Amino acid sequence: MRKALFFISISLSLVLSSCKSEFEKIRASGDTNRIYTRALEYYKNEEYQKAQTLFELVISSYRGKKEAEDIYFKYAYTYYHLEQYILASYYFKNFATTYGTSDYREEAEFMSAYSNYQLSPTYRLDQTETARAIDGFQLFVNTYPNSEKVGQCNRLIDEMRLKLELKAYESAKLYFDLREYQAAIQSFENVLKDFPDTENAEEIRYMVVRSAYLLAKNSFVEKQKERFELTLEKSMAFLKRYPESSYYKDVADYETQSKKQLKELDNVGYQN
Repeated sequence: MRKALFFISISLSLVLSSCKSEFEKIRASGDTNRIYTRALEYYKNEEYQKAQTLFELVISSYRGKKEAEDIYFKYAYTYYHLEQYILASYYFKNFATTYGTSDYREEAEFMSAYSNYQLSPTYRLDQTETARAIDGFQLFVNTYPNSEKVGQCNRLIDEMRLKLELKAYESAKLYFDLREYQAAIQSFENVLKDFPDTENAEEIRYMVVRSAYLLAKNSFVEKQKERFELTLEKSMAFLKRYPESSYYKDVADYETQSKKQLKELDNVGYQN
């Protein structure tokens, strides 16, 4: 039994060694046509690392020939399939620029943006790649308005904008939790400005009022008048906009308290 397992192990090692030596042999052969043919076979069999290595060897040799376009396009795809999305996006974009009349250009433009989409992280992390993907998809939609991929692009743009909105909201909420109310007010209002169609507008405006009230309440006396006036302005606007809001009672209380504080401040000022 042990002998049988030993010979099986040896046989597998020889097979693996043979496969490896075949690839190395092709790579070192210097035979451009053979390398190209084998690269296509590796690509078809989804052995993308080997295909990529061989494509790299022959790209320059086929420059200016009809095969060059197909080689470069598949070469870009090897990076995508190997999840090397930064390079995939670069090579797809470079392909579209280099082969401006290619039938593959539209797909390459889409894949450049889609590679950046694959790099888009959770909303808690830096969103540089998300913004880059949005720009790429928007450019694609503008360039190919009749493409069948426009619907997909718009869905992905909406998905990523929602992620950016969530990150912006959480950043504003963090300022609030840290009791940095002035920064919270500005950040919440930036969310409304940057995402005017947000479904959370009512809650965000409530947080603006709440932040303004707490800022005024915790301010030095010389700053309170203008800050309670701001709270009053924000609360009155909220109550007018959302008369059926679940936050109505709280905001009405902020309005009442602000009026009361302003009256007291005016009395103190008059006495002084």
